[in-house]
Amino acid sequence: MVNKPTAKSIQGYGAGGVDVVMSVDEVAHAAAHISAKAPPIKKLETLAKNDDFLQIDDLCAGYGKMEILHHFSLRVGRGQSLCLIGPNGAGKSTVLHSIFGFTNIFSGKISIDGRDVTKLKPSEKLLHAGIAYILQDKSVFPQMSVEENLLMGGFLKQRPKEAKRAAERIFDRYTRLADRRHQPAGVLSGGERRLLEISRALVMSPKVLLVDEPSIGLEPRFIDMVFGILEDLQKNEGKTIIMVEQNAKKGLDFADIGYVLVSGATSLADKGNRLLKNPDVGRLFLGG
Repeated sequence: MVNKPTAKSIQGYGAGGVDVVMSVDEVAHAAAHISAKAPPIKKLETLAKNDDFLQIDDLCAGYGKMEILHHFSLRVGRGQSLCLIGPNGAGKSTVLHSIFGFTNIFSGKISIDGRDVTKLKPSEKLLHAGIAYILQDKSVFPQMSVEENLLMGGFLKQRPKEAKRAAERIFDRYTRLADRRHQPAGVLSGGERRLLEISRALVMSPKVLLVDEPSIGLEPRFIDMVFGILEDLQKNEGKTIIMVEQNAKKGLDFADIGYVLVSGATSLADKGNRLLKNPDVGRLFLGG
């Protein structure tokens, strides 16, 4: 006797076991149905506690002549964290790239603390607007020492001694790096490399951290460590954090605010813990 296949028990993707998982195209198609609930600007401002420290208005941006973000708006308050989730190709990383200056801006405005930074180059945004971009994994220089990698984060400082002092403060804070300061960065564990990538961005004392996939390629124990570091930077140092995170459950659990992007626009926005309880988000992005 041949057993009949069991019915689909769970749809979506994310943490947790599944019998059948929706394809990327199916997720994108299903997610498009929630786009009619796109949040008004007033709700975005309320989620940001009417602070609007980092503000994006009606942004159209992309690469070359291809527009990825369509009239995208964002609000996040000083010292808040915001996590962007959504299907592949929704434009999540393009938001970070646009804030930092890696895309073509066709229209719209990006401002920090009331200052228009839309047209600034990445180096100008880091030096003058306090925006740091933490790349996905594998951005360390493996043959260089941990200390040399860290000092690379201060390449824009006019005085090398300033970068050195900043590096020493970071070593005082993270003894895990201090113990390896003279070793090649290539010998670090995955979690230590991510800590080095975050720390390198801190050398310039940024106000805003753009974090692209902090958990990618990491073991669970290192994921918890990295999110603990980010929480410390937000809660104790007042950093404003905007992240893209493939582990939607982890990202929303961490963030004050969550946006769900579909086809280059925001379909849902709410407090992170509320989106975790949203049945549409659960079905499409959290594995159940």
